Amino acid sequence: MSLLDRVFGKVTEHSRAVIAVLLVITVLLGAGAPMIEQSSSLDQFQSDSSAAKKLDFINSNFSTGNENTTTVQVIVKGDNVLSKKELVNSLQFQQRLHENETINSTLSNGTSTSGVANVIAIAAIQQDKVKELRADGAELKQRSQQLNRTAQGLSDSLNQTRGLQAKYDQLNASHESGQVNDAAYQNQSAKIEAQLSGVRTKATANLSAEQGATFNKSATQARGLQAKLDGLNASYQQGQINQSTYKQQAGEIQSQFGKVYKLGTQGVLADEYQKLGEQSEKLQQRQEALQNGLMPTLAQEIDKLQSMNQSQIDSVTKTVLSGDSSGSSGMASQALAFMPTSYDPGSTTANATMMVVFQKQKSQSSMEGDTSDILVSTQQGMKTIANDEFNDDALVFGSGIISEEINQSMTDSLAIVGPLALLFVILTLIIAYRDLLDILLGVVGIVFVLVWTFGAMGWAGITFNQMFIAVPVLLIGLAIDYAIHVFMRHREEREEHPDADVRGSMRVALISVGAALTWVTATTVIGFLSNMVSPLPPIQDFGVVSSVGIIAALVIFGGLIPALKVESDEFLESRGFNRRKHAFGTGGGVLGRVLTVGATAARKAPLVVIVLTLLVSAAGGYGATKVDTSFSQTDFLADSPPHWTKQLPEPFKPGNYSAKKNLDYVNDNFVRQDSQAQILVQGDITKDNALEQVHRAKEKAGKKDVTIKLSNDEPQVQGPLSVMEQVAAENATFNKTFTAADTDGNGVPDKNLKKVYDGLFAAAPDQAAGVIHRDNGDYDALRVAISLKGGASSSAVTTQMRDVADSFDGLEATATGQSIVFEIIQKDLLNTVIESLIITMVSVFAFLMLIYRLTEGSATLGAVTLLPVVFSVAWILGTMYLLGMPFNILTGMITSLTVGLGVAYSIHLSERYNVELERQGSVWEAMEVSLTGTGGALLGSAATTVGGFGVLAFAILPALQQFGIITGLTIIYAFIASVLVLPSLLVVWTRYFGPGARGTIETKSDAATSPSED
Repeated sequence: MSLLDRVFGKVTEHSRAVIAVLLVITVLLGAGAPMIEQSSSLDQFQSDSSAAKKLDFINSNFSTGNENTTTVQVIVKGDNVLSKKELVNSLQFQQRLHENETINSTLSNGTSTSGVANVIAIAAIQQDKVKELRADGAELKQRSQQLNRTAQGLSDSLNQTRGLQAKYDQLNASHESGQVNDAAYQNQSAKIEAQLSGVRTKATANLSAEQGATFNKSATQARGLQAKLDGLNASYQQGQINQSTYKQQAGEIQSQFGKVYKLGTQGVLADEYQKLGEQSEKLQQRQEALQNGLMPTLAQEIDKLQSMNQSQIDSVTKTVLSGDSSGSSGMASQALAFMPTSYDPGSTTANATMMVVFQKQKSQSSMEGDTSDILVSTQQGMKTIANDEFNDDALVFGSGIISEEINQSMTDSLAIVGPLALLFVILTLIIAYRDLLDILLGVVGIVFVLVWTFGAMGWAGITFNQMFIAVPVLLIGLAIDYAIHVFMRHREEREEHPDADVRGSMRVALISVGAALTWVTATTVIGFLSNMVSPLPPIQDFGVVSSVGIIAALVIFGGLIPALKVESDEFLESRGFNRRKHAFGTGGGVLGRVLTVGATAARKAPLVVIVLTLLVSAAGGYGATKVDTSFSQTDFLADSPPHWTKQLPEPFKPGNYSAKKNLDYVNDNFVRQDSQAQILVQGDITKDNALEQVHRAKEKAGKKDVTIKLSNDEPQVQGPLSVMEQVAAENATFNKTFTAADTDGNGVPDKNLKKVYDGLFAAAPDQAAGVIHRDNGDYDALRVAISLKGGASSSAVTTQMRDVADSFDGLEATATGQSIVFEIIQKDLLNTVIESLIITMVSVFAFLMLIYRLTEGSATLGAVTLLPVVFSVAWILGTMYLLGMPFNILTGMITSLTVGLGVAYSIHLSERYNVELERQGSVWEAMEVSLTGTGGALLGSAATTVGGFGVLAFAILPALQQFGIITGLTIIYAFIASVLVLPSLLVVWTRYFGPGARGTIETKSDAATSPSED
């Protein structure tokens, strides 16, 4: 007796001890189940690829502030969303978000909401400010000119005063020399004084008393200096002083004249000049404030739009949405991003527009699906406010809403298919078992297996994600398989040996199927542990958890359930209840004839069966190479549920789902805020041609099919050049630096780039930090974000964006982003499928050949046993191609399920056939007994599992629908391969490699009617 036989024999000998020990273990393991955390994030599927690392670098080092953000897109639809009423409503909606304390607490610092209404309002406010500045500037200019004319008049009066004083001095000289008598002198001097008085009166007519006194003082000083100058001239002419002395003294007098003139002009008008200077300075400050982009508040924007009529609004709309950035301080270059791609630039009517809301989140994640509860609740709150503000003509699209719909669709799906699956499993078990106690024991065993599995998962800290939906499918399928084989073999033993008691029959049953159960467990565990070669952590976890569950199924259905059945049957039989039941499929009739079809084919034409199988498998293998590998969020977004589900009572009635429809609408009509490719440029980014290379890359990206074009046919590319252009349009100081660095006039700086970067950080540090990385004053990386078409395939995005990155010379440029990382994950997923399948097949082949060589003396029997599994893998992959089902998180696990379930069916039949071949002595009788006995158990197991999980086709979640259909087909194929193909393989093996080749068993078909001698 082998070690396995002794172990399984102890189960019936010490059944109560087995029950007690396993119940304690169940309690201990089950305590870990509540510790399981759930995540629907696609972020966890990121591998350690170069693109993923670069994306992490971007998320960690490029920002528009100190916080991580996520965006919510609000699409407003209507007859004309650019009307005054709709624009005001858009701003009032934003204001309501800020007034809601819960939502406001999640909004980003700085500009947290933005849309075309904001752009129009800000442009209108700026236009008003420009008009005011121009009017105030014109007024100041006029006042300056008037002041200058007044000053010139005062200067002219001083000149007249000097001229009259010169006449006075000449008159005095003539009087002193006797040329003019006293009467003439008195007369002429009176006239001069009168003229001087007239000059002063005229000059001070419009001056204040204080100003008049200042001017008179300067006039008196001018007369004195002029008299002094006239005297100096006379002395020089008379030869009293030499030329040198004359020039020196004349220079001093002229210098004093300068001071007098300043006193008589600027000194008189000092207050006016001071006021004019102050007002000019204030005007300059207002101009700088406008240029530096100091944004108005939401309340100011609302007030502005409400103060305007539709005609005025239309005028501003034409300007900001024309696609010409010169008309609105650089804002128009961004305004079209809020409009549909079909919008006619400059039009004053549109049927939809977009607002963007920026929310803080705990971490910067490039993937959607896993969001905090506060983001989910606040985005649902935004949706409620939007429906109220826009009369249900608004779509709210954000990670929180998507995450909620994914989780809700999973819950609703399970609420619908769970009862259906349970009902089908129970009905099938009733048909197979026809005994309530055996059904209850089977269901209890399934529950215990799941408790062990998820308890161990909780203790290990493994997070539940979309992939783990496949784990219950696998475990329930194997559990039902194990249970049916144990129960049916027990029933067969009691039928064949009426005198045997319950305990003895169970001992024989466990020993006879124990080896098969062990080999099934071992090979299935090998298959799932092959997932450890995957670079994706969730797939590694899936392999580990599945393996734990498979081992738990062996322990529960090889120990606990048989022990419970022994105790319960003995208890009931001791009280007069008959516990002898008929084994499913062993009573002849139609079912028996159907199950022996494989034996009939093997008896008549085994080679034909094998050849046909190879041809079908080859076709399936060809189809397998054409199966699409996709990894998209839309796989987990539910469509609107079928109408019949609306008739279901609570809590089975599903909710409403709009995220997928909204996503399609956004993809078709708008720029997706979360659909971008990133080009990370690293190296010496201060060299002269760095930005020229960025410019060429932008132009190249604009020609790619995957790049989205705005309504003005321009690509939406955000990078250092676009930020510089915007800041230069708003900031005069940076504009000078930007322009000076452009030597060839093409709008791209090509020298002194460090100075340009320094100027950008000084003028707009937040915007600069979003596109340029600075580390301790050194510049080492640039970021270029290219908006993509929402429906662009990840394969096309990866190919085309890598081509853009390859255009850089002398700098390291890497294409990354969600789509590119997804494409890498797709390839990793496909590689995992291929690698794990190869490892599984090789390992299981080696294991079975070794085991059968040691136990049965034939290694080839192990290879024959696995061949149907190879065939069924080819069949299911070919079917996926025919049905158009791609590999995704769930369907990508189908090869593991096929091997895991398929090898169980094959091993059970091969093991039973080998036992019966020794007992019956005839290939045909051994085959018939195996197919009606074990084949019946396989049919019950397959029917139960197919029906139980085929109902996933009714799930709300598309990925679950696909998974249910493909899993059902997998089990069907595994069953067909076992009962139709494996018999022919076993016959050929027996004839050429087994007992028939050794001459110990008769394998001729005409000998099938009478058993051969050993």
